[in-house]
Amino acid sequence: MVPTASDVNLADISLLRSTSFAPAESEPLNITIIGEVFRPGPYTVTGSARTGEAGRPGGSDGGGSVPPTVTRAIQIAGGIKPLANVRQIEIRRRTSDGLERTLGIDLWKLLREGDSSQDTILQDGDTIFVPIATALAPEEAADIAAASFSPDTIGVNIVGEVRSPGVVEIPPNTPLNQALFAAGGFTNEASTGSVELIRLNPNGTVSRREIEIDFAGGLNEETNPVLYNNDVILVGRSTLSKLSDTLDTVLNPVGKFLTIFSTPFNLFRLFE
Repeated sequence: MVPTASDVNLADISLLRSTSFAPAESEPLNITIIGEVFRPGPYTVTGSARTGEAGRPGGSDGGGSVPPTVTRAIQIAGGIKPLANVRQIEIRRRTSDGLERTLGIDLWKLLREGDSSQDTILQDGDTIFVPIATALAPEEAADIAAASFSPDTIGVNIVGEVRSPGVVEIPPNTPLNQALFAAGGFTNEASTGSVELIRLNPNGTVSRREIEIDFAGGLNEETNPVLYNNDVILVGRSTLSKLSDTLDTVLNPVGKFLTIFSTPFNLFRLFE
């Protein structure tokens, strides 16, 4: 009988996996991913995977020769969300004695120190929990956005007075100014002083804030914030354009009435 280990060491997991008595790497694993990923839920994983657009599950690279790991599972679930806490990811694992044990995973160590043991190999029945971070430093957010377990692109909806309104696919960690350029820039009728940012928060609430535009400024939360997946940018019309629209609305009926008298023929028909 092989006894159950009381403590689990991440480095030992990789060593055990390479032994002759370890399960075959090609066998599919049934796992569950919850928390700050774009598509949480149960998955069957085999081999390697890749990320795609935010919210869309990543595909398999085929072969199945590489055992499923934490980052590959996250890739299949569409990648991490912008506020994911990659330092305190948990693997909840049911052992043969019926108890649940939790493994702490710090993917920040993987990114900054190259600690590959943090990208540990998964087992059938594992649950991966990605918590939400209270705050992220801009430089940390940039490094995480460039990681392989982040989505390749996010979708931002830019509506109103831009030359190419609609959903714009941009890389994670893209600031507001770059997104506006990706939409073709402002039209001649746009209010170029400020835009409105509408965001669905993790707690289900919706926030709206007016942001003053400063194309000369760098990345900052006040005038050029980083955008999140499904953000909506509303670009309004300038005061002059609104005034012109109002005048058109008021004067258009008058203009139509005056055309009746524009020719003798129309004037004659008025008294028929």
